[in-house]
Amino acid sequence: MGVPLRNYIDAAAFRDMILCADAALHKNMQIINDLNVFPVPDGDTGTNMGLTLNAAAAELRKKSPATIDEASSLVASALLRGARGNSGVILSLLFRGISRRLKGLDSAGAEEFSAAMNEGVDAAYKAVMKPAEGTILTVSRKASAAAAQAAGSGSDLETCLVCAIKVGDQALEDTVNQNPVLKKAGVVDAGGMGYLVILKAMLASLRGEISAGEAPAESGGGSVFESGKVDVPEQNIFDTVYIVRKARFDIDLRPLREYLDSIGDSIVISDDDEIFKVHVHTDIPGAALTESQKYGELEVAKIENMRLQALAQQQGEKPLTGDDAEDYQVGEKQADGELKYAAPTQDFGVVAVCAGAGMESLFQNDLGCDAIVTGGQTMNPSTDDILRAVARTPASTVFVLPNNKNIIMAAQQAVPLAAENGRKLVVIPTTTVPQGVSAMLAFNVDAEAGQLAADMTAAAANVHTAMVTYAVRDTEFDGHSIHAGEYLALLDGALLGSYSSIPTLLKELNWAINDFSPEFITVYYGADVSEEDAAEAEETFTGCFPDAEVNLVDGGQPVYYYMISVE
Repeated sequence: MGVPLRNYIDAAAFRDMILCADAALHKNMQIINDLNVFPVPDGDTGTNMGLTLNAAAAELRKKSPATIDEASSLVASALLRGARGNSGVILSLLFRGISRRLKGLDSAGAEEFSAAMNEGVDAAYKAVMKPAEGTILTVSRKASAAAAQAAGSGSDLETCLVCAIKVGDQALEDTVNQNPVLKKAGVVDAGGMGYLVILKAMLASLRGEISAGEAPAESGGGSVFESGKVDVPEQNIFDTVYIVRKARFDIDLRPLREYLDSIGDSIVISDDDEIFKVHVHTDIPGAALTESQKYGELEVAKIENMRLQALAQQQGEKPLTGDDAEDYQVGEKQADGELKYAAPTQDFGVVAVCAGAGMESLFQNDLGCDAIVTGGQTMNPSTDDILRAVARTPASTVFVLPNNKNIIMAAQQAVPLAAENGRKLVVIPTTTVPQGVSAMLAFNVDAEAGQLAADMTAAAANVHTAMVTYAVRDTEFDGHSIHAGEYLALLDGALLGSYSSIPTLLKELNWAINDFSPEFITVYYGADVSEEDAAEAEETFTGCFPDAEVNLVDGGQPVYYYMISVE
């Protein structure tokens, strides 16, 4: 006799489904990241979706919701605050719609859950200003529609999910034909794959093929799991999480990140003005703690042996865990996790997202921003990170400068959350740091809020931004044959070409900039550029544009050798 099919999901089942999905997404994170076709270093889709869903998993591990209403509401709230990057925000919207449809229910059957999936798709489409097909939106829409159709025909819940995955797989394969960029690269959409990883793990959990705490293994075949398999790590076996109170607020953590990268992997560092939190897998956790104490005082730590945990799971035993450090959220100052807002002492304040000691000093000390969120390319901050900076700002109205196109949606998610606490939040849609600088130069505390927002937005729109970075993978993109390690020039987001040397790149870049007849050029040089090389770059621009005012600024930013503002 076979195992009976599941016809409903209760709170416990939904909780396990999300925990299994979190493990599966973590397991497949790099596979999803590798689908990103643009060759620059960025906040990759797999990482953003993984960190977003992990916020919900962390909340579920702390609580035991009694109904599927409570469970889905908890997940939706955690995803909203933990959303990182556009893919993470869309994922949070999909689950927000699910939560709305399951409101008031103790459990959900095929009809209720498939309807909830479709309401999640509706929420995502409505929130995205210009929905693009051939993305996670397409895959989720077609998968959810298939589930609803199966439910309408009287199918059980498991069958509905099977139908959703089957159609979703087909939709994912077709994304390569819907998006010209994907077609040229010959890959499917990363966000769509992430969605299906989640859906497949949820089905496997419902069937009892995997259980919460087990990470589904990567597969070389059509499925992303192998049921019941638990990997036993042989290196970097200690899952190490700890909190350090900073010796001073402006500490540069980049050397620490480089050190941790030399002794481990899976590194995540988050920080605010007072503390920083580290997650790293390493064989020498003591060395990580010792090195980190150079930057401040160790407050709390959790070290778990993942090898012993995996062996315990294989033997059917409950592994030992320690959640003290993992439960601590950077920026939380109250035991109950509630966010306390600073009392307003001014009408307007500004929060800016940027990375690099020079950039942070520029925005905060020179331009007058009230708070900085450390982040940008490769490290997209979450909605909660932005919200906490807003809460620290003692102003009735707070303007947020995301300074990256992949952070704008996460910032916008913070608007209603801030409003619940009486704080008006206005997102100025800056897509680059130079746009953020220009917006700040237009900031006038004597203006009315609406006019101020319009002035800052207009100022940002007048800036052209050139970027100099490097290729992280070999690819054919937009007519260019690119090799890993080559230098890349981008202008207003478009790839101009790849080059073997930066001096050659800058000369070619100036030909493109010449079309703008620039009057002002500001060259922000990054952490990996020497003062001598920066001075040579300045001379190149001055020589090409003798009538323009050229300024050189030590931004100290990661990822980009140069960020160039052209007006």
